[in-house]
Amino acid sequence: MRTERFASFDGVELALHRHGAGRPFVLLHGLFSSSEMNWIKWGHHETIAARGFEVLMLDFRVHGESEVPTDPAAYPQNVLVRDVVALVEHLGLQDYDLGGFSLGARTTLHATAKDFLEPARVVIGGMGTAGLGEWQKRAGFFRRVIDEFDSIEQGDPAYFSKMFLKSQGVDRVAARMLLDTMPDLDLAMLDNITVPALVVCGEEDRDNGSASELAALLPDATFVEVPGNHMSSCTKPEMGQAIADWLGDTA
Repeated sequence: MRTERFASFDGVELALHRHGAGRPFVLLHGLFSSSEMNWIKWGHHETIAARGFEVLMLDFRVHGESEVPTDPAAYPQNVLVRDVVALVEHLGLQDYDLGGFSLGARTTLHATAKDFLEPARVVIGGMGTAGLGEWQKRAGFFRRVIDEFDSIEQGDPAYFSKMFLKSQGVDRVAARMLLDTMPDLDLAMLDNITVPALVVCGEEDRDNGSASELAALLPDATFVEVPGNHMSSCTKPEMGQAIADWLGDTA
């Protein structure tokens, strides 16, 4: 695997982790996580690459090895969608697949439903209808984690999220600005996503609402459940295997 950096649309430096060779598959991580935490640590990138793909894993701004800007001007609406568009343009991709987990899935759907990007197929991991149409409720939970960080104690429903942010070394000021860039998605816009889609979700994962309902709203979707909840499903080999099996061999 190799890691490189490129300048996004506004000059912010983003990290790109590349593994394998073959058909391009842009793969995005979850909120306050990273490519390392969602895809690399558990070997999912290797499982997918073995089917003949180059797995292109972007660290979003404020995440992983990417830059953490402090200027509020670096956080326009849908900034993460714009970062993925910048990546696709930087690499000159024409025929490629796109997917992600949680925030990465949400970003994939926003980019595709609004015609910012035209992937051949999409992979939607750990995402349901509420994480799209009622995102502001979810974002409100994370705003509270950030705003009340020092006073959240064990036993509080937000405690686990607090500890995860701490373990990932997330800059809370930047993260707070980033949360404000993410609008809700009108679920009617899912009709625009006519390409084949895989919706894959942990069987105990309800953090973002119903994944099966989301699959039903997409014109051409396959729904697959894997073991685990929202946090643990990405740590299990079944997640990467489900994605690889659905994508299939490129030969």
